[in-house]
Amino acid sequence: MGDPFIRHIALLGFEKRFVPSQHYVYMFLVKWQDLSEKVVYRRFTEIYEFHKILKEMFPIEAGDITPENRIIPHLPAPRWFDGQRVAESRQGTLTEYCNSLMNLPGKISRCPHLLNFFKVRPDDLKLPTDSQVKKPETYLMPRDGKSNAADITGPIILQTYRAIADYEKSSGSEMALATGDVVDVVEKSQSGWWFCQMKTKRGWVPASYLEPLDSPDEAEDPEPNYAGEPYVTIKAYTALLEDEMSLEQGETIEVIHKLLDGWWVIRKEDVTGYFPSMYLQQAGQDTDQAQSRIKRGAPPRRSSIRNAHSIHQQSRKRLSQDTYRRNSVRFLQQGRRRAPPGPQSPRSPLKEEEPPKTERPKPQPAVPPRPSADLILHRCSESTKRKLASSV
Repeated sequence: MGDPFIRHIALLGFEKRFVPSQHYVYMFLVKWQDLSEKVVYRRFTEIYEFHKILKEMFPIEAGDITPENRIIPHLPAPRWFDGQRVAESRQGTLTEYCNSLMNLPGKISRCPHLLNFFKVRPDDLKLPTDSQVKKPETYLMPRDGKSNAADITGPIILQTYRAIADYEKSSGSEMALATGDVVDVVEKSQSGWWFCQMKTKRGWVPASYLEPLDSPDEAEDPEPNYAGEPYVTIKAYTALLEDEMSLEQGETIEVIHKLLDGWWVIRKEDVTGYFPSMYLQQAGQDTDQAQSRIKRGAPPRRSSIRNAHSIHQQSRKRLSQDTYRRNSVRFLQQGRRRAPPGPQSPRSPLKEEEPPKTERPKPQPAVPPRPSADLILHRCSESTKRKLASSV
């Protein structure tokens, strides 16, 4: 299997902690070559010490001999006082620093010093206990990766969900659940696997096993997009339920509804159905990175969970596949009617060109001859006759 190495390091954000005294730690999601993903926590002082040792190990690449040969990225030294704004402003620097580390030659990016620094430590697995007076405050990176100290308004409150059934984990990166467990969601992946934490545990959990506390519906689920987005299947899937679709690897489809549970509604010609998003890659993009997601497998569907117990009296609102199909057909037909004539009209990439149908002109109704004045006077009402007689 080869020596272990890190594929990618992503900065998730930072935490403000109060034990033993107030300090800040940065949260990193470390993706390893075996497709495992671990969350580690490091202080900036630790990161800077790591950086200094790395430069000592590779003086040429650090530019100590010839500055022009430096390829190891720069990292500013810690300040005497590290406040919240400083912790926030460093996020962009650390993101660029980690990206640069992963792009260095293998002798540096895969050296034992770097690998050991980002390995999970016992402290990374410890979460605050209920006895702590003040819990850590979590600040997550913006979705676009841009951070601005002026945007700080307070800690990001992690969303809380409840487990509707027992879940047994199948790998070390997952987290087991019992019915009624309440978890905080750190990251919602489009694959339908969410990274959660609960007391002293952390790990990936299928979103289908979780429900919001205030409503049975997921407020962040987007609306359907019947225009469709082109995607390509990167793994074959055989439908297990009637509302799913079976596809071979390499087929082109259109995604019309991206649901957070990782089961997207797709369209192939006039047929719609659920398909695991983990087995899809946007058309025109490199499939190498997408293939790395497949190892964990598709999350289970909510409808396949046995002994599910919800705290909500109403069930989740979900469109049926018949509704998706009707709305999809109606949208496509409206698009064809609005399309301008001529060879430049937009065509559906999933349907073959059909020969134009010649419409026969509709027959015009025959116009009857105008009746004579005597006939009109004979057939009109008595009121009309009196008016005509008075006007003569």
